[in-house]
Amino acid sequence: MTKYIFVTGGVVSALGKGIASASIGCLLEAHGLKVTLMKMDPYINVDPGTMNPYQHGEVYVTDDGTETDLDLGHYERFTSAKMSKLNNVTTGMIYESVIRREREGDYLGQTIQVITHITNEIKDRIKLLADKEMPDVLICEVGGTVGDIEGLPFLEAIRQFWLEVGSSNAIFIHLTLLPFIETAGELKTKPTQHSVRELREIGIQPDILICRTGGKLTRELKEKIALFCNVELRAVIEARDTDNIYSIPMKFRDECLDEIILEKLRIDATSAELSKWREMLEIMRSPEGEVEIAVVGKYTTLHDSYKSIIEALAHGGIANRVKVNIRWVESTDLRRGSVFSALEGVDGILIPGGFGTRGIEGMVLAANYARENRIPFLGICLGMQVAVIEFARSACGLEKANSTEFNPKTPHPVISLLEEQKKVTHMGATMRLGAYRCRVLKRSKTYEAYREDRISERHRHRYEFNNEYRDIMKKHGLVATGINPEQDLVEIVEIADHPWFVACQFHPEFKSKPLSPHPLFREFIRASEDRSQSAPER
Repeated sequence: MTKYIFVTGGVVSALGKGIASASIGCLLEAHGLKVTLMKMDPYINVDPGTMNPYQHGEVYVTDDGTETDLDLGHYERFTSAKMSKLNNVTTGMIYESVIRREREGDYLGQTIQVITHITNEIKDRIKLLADKEMPDVLICEVGGTVGDIEGLPFLEAIRQFWLEVGSSNAIFIHLTLLPFIETAGELKTKPTQHSVRELREIGIQPDILICRTGGKLTRELKEKIALFCNVELRAVIEARDTDNIYSIPMKFRDECLDEIILEKLRIDATSAELSKWREMLEIMRSPEGEVEIAVVGKYTTLHDSYKSIIEALAHGGIANRVKVNIRWVESTDLRRGSVFSALEGVDGILIPGGFGTRGIEGMVLAANYARENRIPFLGICLGMQVAVIEFARSACGLEKANSTEFNPKTPHPVISLLEEQKKVTHMGATMRLGAYRCRVLKRSKTYEAYREDRISERHRHRYEFNNEYRDIMKKHGLVATGINPEQDLVEIVEIADHPWFVACQFHPEFKSKPLSPHPLFREFIRASEDRSQSAPER
């Protein structure tokens, strides 16, 4: 029988419930258990696909083409679980399903209410994932903060679920904040007490408290929290701030969190095997060098918009035993006169994905700088498109080349809308999404990275390389080295006489993990390190 862990948050948002949930999953997998995770988001949007990156951060895409919350990226990076549409549930999805069934007459004229119709739908989603994946443990993270009105149906649903499966088959973990008050010179437990009291008022008693703190959680404070929150002393877990999220599973291990969970859920498991994780952390603690990568994008003031990019760069650093320092470059600020000062001295340049015309010309300038100065370059999705535009203008003499997304009347549409996209009217979940196959040219940098000529990668875009320009690009040195075999779409381009210039239409960052860095990021960082070592000392 599947066991369940429900993770909630209190006091403030953005405490790291996703990373905490992923870290718990990592530890349980180390004990030989099969784990999967679910994110329950209280927002009314059906999915985050149409949400502004400044509000929501990155949209993570699964193999089956589901646009999901960025926490699912943490789940995949920390565990071997593979996410799908069943692993992310939103209020919008729940109400959409219930209303559709009501319109179709499935409820036989009943009055539709939050309890039981909405809560039953939420519980059914949990059971559906458990039945499909058949995990030993299913970790369900409830988004938002206890006290948010939109989160109440989810909390009521997990309260009912706990009653139905029994206390030995489900537990509650509450992540909360212990703020440090400088004038008093101490950590304060009152916000945690109030948060737990609010949970208990709706019928949920936490079994474990994870206390986010910037300082040491003393035994005296743990005793106080345990007493006033009705939690065992050993189940008050310190979660101190860290600059390395991959150290969190080991910190939880030091607090015996995994052993407490196994005991409370009555699970007999093997001893934890974490040697590879420890080795990875040691490489991160003691790198043998460092490189500086410029990330040229349009959302650089909010790093969560590029969360998977940041992590994949770190993974590439692990593979090469170097520390990766990121220089954030806002593309909207780049001008011809400022490119040199903005990018001077970097070891590599990465242009990530994005939408809309803002900042595009700055990205084109950055791609030109990387090409002409022979700096290792990785273009991803939009990054590939601007690299193609730049090459068409500068190397092929097509001065007004552009994408029809940015200039519908361009005389040289080197990037154009997919044919099937021309009939799309609804914006949500209508792009080219999810995993698609790609055939890789053997004599290429990409093949050297993957060491195979058949790959599968995840996509999220509407516009593509225009095949009418493939020959002229090749003639001048930009070669299509990756092709989708079903639709003959260009997935990867490279510049043959450049040290390392690769751009791909897909998002390789979504499949990178700390223990298995993505091949393109691994080789991009390797090329950047080679440049760093050969360059004059800066």
